Amino acid sequence: MKNVSFLKIAKTSLLTIVIISGISWNKKPEIKDTNDKTIITINGFTFSDLNQNGKLDKYEDTRLPIKDRIQDLISKMTDDEKASMLTGIGMPGFDLTTFKFTTEGFQGKVPGAAGGTFEIKRLGIPTVTVSDGPAGLRINPKRNNDSNNYYATAFPVGTALASTWNTELINNVGQAMGNEVKEYGVDVLLGPGMNIHRNPLCGRNYEYYSEDPLLTGKISAAIVNGIQSNGVGTSIKHFAANNQERNRTGINAHISERALREIYLRGFEITVKEAQPWTIMSSYNSINGTFTSERKDLLTTVLRDEWGFKGLIMSDWFGGYISYAAPFTPNVVSNVTAQLSAGNDLLMPGLPSQKQAILDNMKSGKLTASVVNRDLTRILELVMRSPAMNNYKYSDKPNLKANAEVTRQAAAEGTILLKNDSNTLPFKSKKSPLAIFGVTSYDFISGGTGSGDVNEAYTISLIDGLTNNRFAIDSELEGLYKPYVADQKAKEMERRDKNGGLLATPKRILELELNKATIESKANSSEIALITIGRNAGEGADRNLDEDFILAVDEVALINNVSEAFHAKGKKVVVVLNIGGVIETASWRDKVDAILLPWQPGQEGGNSVADVFSGKVNPSGKLTMTFPIKYEDTPSAKNWNGTPMENPTSVTYNEGIYVGYRYYNTFGVKPAYEFGYGLSYTNFDVSNLKLSTKTFTKKMTATVTIKNTGKTAGKEVIQLYLSAPSKNTDKPSAELKAFTKTKLLQAGESQTIILTLNSKNLASFVTTKNAWIAEAGAYKIAIGTSSLNSKQTAGFSLSKELVVEKTNSSFAPDTNFSDLKN
Repeated sequence: MKNVSFLKIAKTSLLTIVIISGISWNKKPEIKDTNDKTIITINGFTFSDLNQNGKLDKYEDTRLPIKDRIQDLISKMTDDEKASMLTGIGMPGFDLTTFKFTTEGFQGKVPGAAGGTFEIKRLGIPTVTVSDGPAGLRINPKRNNDSNNYYATAFPVGTALASTWNTELINNVGQAMGNEVKEYGVDVLLGPGMNIHRNPLCGRNYEYYSEDPLLTGKISAAIVNGIQSNGVGTSIKHFAANNQERNRTGINAHISERALREIYLRGFEITVKEAQPWTIMSSYNSINGTFTSERKDLLTTVLRDEWGFKGLIMSDWFGGYISYAAPFTPNVVSNVTAQLSAGNDLLMPGLPSQKQAILDNMKSGKLTASVVNRDLTRILELVMRSPAMNNYKYSDKPNLKANAEVTRQAAAEGTILLKNDSNTLPFKSKKSPLAIFGVTSYDFISGGTGSGDVNEAYTISLIDGLTNNRFAIDSELEGLYKPYVADQKAKEMERRDKNGGLLATPKRILELELNKATIESKANSSEIALITIGRNAGEGADRNLDEDFILAVDEVALINNVSEAFHAKGKKVVVVLNIGGVIETASWRDKVDAILLPWQPGQEGGNSVADVFSGKVNPSGKLTMTFPIKYEDTPSAKNWNGTPMENPTSVTYNEGIYVGYRYYNTFGVKPAYEFGYGLSYTNFDVSNLKLSTKTFTKKMTATVTIKNTGKTAGKEVIQLYLSAPSKNTDKPSAELKAFTKTKLLQAGESQTIILTLNSKNLASFVTTKNAWIAEAGAYKIAIGTSSLNSKQTAGFSLSKELVVEKTNSSFAPDTNFSDLKN
C-alpha cells in the first residue's frame, strides 16, 4: 500500500472506515492495487494515491468536470509525453523500422487490433484500443499460449446492409457489433466506411453503402447509434472523397465545392448531426491539391464549425506519409504541424519520425502550445469516455449466437430479387436433389479483403444453407466441386500470403469444367438449377473491367450450358450473385429465369439465401446503386482513376453532382437495373398521397398508404424523390429526399406512413453565394418503389427564394475544370 501517511484504513467488526485527508468515509470501499498506485472507489468517487500535500490531484477527482481534469492532466505532461499522445502506439504485427508485417514484437492489449493511443501510467492514462472494421470486429482469433478461440461475427458487408433500407434493423446490427467490440476489450471500432460509389470498379465499394448521400448518411447514423449504445466508439471513414484504391495515398482529386458538399460530404454531415460518432478518420487522398489530413477547411471549418462535430479526428494509417505500393516504403514525410494544426488530432499508427518532428516543431514554435493542447484535449476526452478508462471488465465472451441470428436476418432482408420470371421463386419443392453449379456455391464469400475482413469461426455456404433448409443437394456434383474448390482455394490463399497477405488482391477461382453430358444428366434428375457467380475485392486495388465487371468466358459458358440443358427440359435456372460490387448483367440475364443478389452476406450467408430461395423470407432488398447496361454508361467512366493510367496522381470529377441515378435519370441513359430497384414475392399498392401543405414554409409532410395486394406477407421500401425548379441553378431531374420501410404487411394489410421534408431537402449548394439555397417556384414529389417507378405524385410551391444555410468558402480549386451540366 502506498502513501499510507495520507490514507488510513481502519477495519472493525461491522465496517471499514477510510480516512482521506481527514475526511471519514464509512461506506465499504473497493480497493485495487496496481503496479503503480492504489485505486479506491467509495461513495461513487474514485481516488488514487494522494499527492505530497496529502490531497487528490485535480485530474483524479471524479467530482470535477472532465474539462478541468483534462487540463490538469495536460499541465502535468512532459513534452515527450505530449508528442507521444499525439501519435499512436504503433501497428501491432507491423515493424515500423522495416515497414514489414511480422509475427514478432508488439501485439497490443487485444491481438489483431489496429493500434491505440499512448499510455501514461504515472498519470493513470490507459491505452484506448482501436480495431477494424466495417463488417465486424477484426481481431486475431488465436492467441499465444491460449487454447480459447476469439472469433468475431462476420456481418453482411456495407452494401448488403444498406440494401435493407431498414434503419431500425441496421441499428440492431450496430448493437450486435458493439457488443463484440466491448466484450473483446476494444474501445473504438474503425468504421463504418461511408464513401460514395462513384464508380462500380472501386475495390472497396463493398464496404460502402451507396451512390446516394442521403441513404449513406441515414444507414451510417443508424449503425453508429447502435454500436455506440454499448458505450464504445466508432470512427466513420474515410473523410473524404476516398473513392478509389489505385494510388489512394498519392491521388489528388479535383472536385468542385458543390459536388463535395452535395455528394461526397453530405452523408458524413447527416451522420455527424444524427449520431455524433466518437471519432472520424481522415482519408489518404488530397482534395484540390492538399491532403485531407492537412485541410483546415475540411476538418475544422466544415466538420466542427458548420456541422458541430465534437469528437476526435485521427489519420488513416500512415496517412500523408506512406506508399502502400508493395513493398511498403516510406514516401513523403508527413507535415505533422499542418495535420495537427488543421484539426487532425491523432496521427496513426504513430511513427518515431512523427514524434520527433512534433518535438522539434514544439521547440521551434512552429507547432504552438494552443494547437498541441487543443488536440491533446480531444484525445483525452476520448480516453475519459472509453471502457478502458472506466476499468470495464470485458468478458472475452460476446453473445456470438445471438449476433449470428442478427446477421442472418440482416443478410436475408438485404437480399435483392433482380429477376423472377414466371414466379420461379420461391422454390418449395423437395421432390429431387437440387443441381448446384459454380465454385462459389461451395465456398461462399462472406466479405471482402483487407481491413474490412473479419476472422469469423465459420461461413455458411450456399449448399450448407440449402441443406439446413432441408433441401437435398445433388451428390455427384457435390463430389466433383468440393475437392476442386478445396484445392484451388488452398493455392489461392498461399498466393495471397506470398503477395501482401492482408492487402493482397484476391483472384477469382476458375469455374470447374463440366462436360455437357454431365449437365444434361442433371437436367433430367433435378427440378431446378442454381449457379453462383462470385466476386471478391478489397483494400489497395480497384477492380478490373474484364473477367470481373464483365463475366469471364468460363462463367458465360457455364450459364449457357446449364440454361440450354435445363430449358430444354422445361426447367428453371436461378443465378445467385455472391458479389461485393456491381457487375454487368444485361448480356446474360435473359438466359436465366431468376437472379438473387445477396452481395457478400456475412457468415450466415448460405442460410440467408436459402431462407429467401425457399420463401421463408420474402425478399425486400433494394439496390443502393445503379447497374449500368454497359460500363461506358457510367458517368465517371471517362475519367475513372485519373492520369497517368499506371500510377495516377490526378483525377478530375468532371461529372460533378451527376453521380449514379442523378446522371442516368437526368440524361435519359437506360440502366440495366435502376437505383432503388428490387422485386418481391407479393405486390403492393401505393395510394392516397397527401401533402400537409401546398406552400412550403419550414417543413412539410407527405402521407401515403401502402397495401399488400398479394398473397404473401412482405415489406416494401417507400422512396420519396423531389424535383426542384432549376431556373437559377442546374439540377438533376429528381433526388432521393426521404425513405422508409414498412413493417411486415400480411396479405391485404395496409400501413400509412409519413415522410418529412425540411428546408435543407429543398436546397442546392450555390458556390458563388456560399450557401444552401432553395429556389422559388414549383416542386414535384414522386413517391415510388424505385427511382424510375413512381406510384404517386404531388406538387407544392415555395413562394420566394430561401437561404437555408450560410457556409464558409472552402475547397478552392487548384486547377480549372467544369462540372457536367444538364
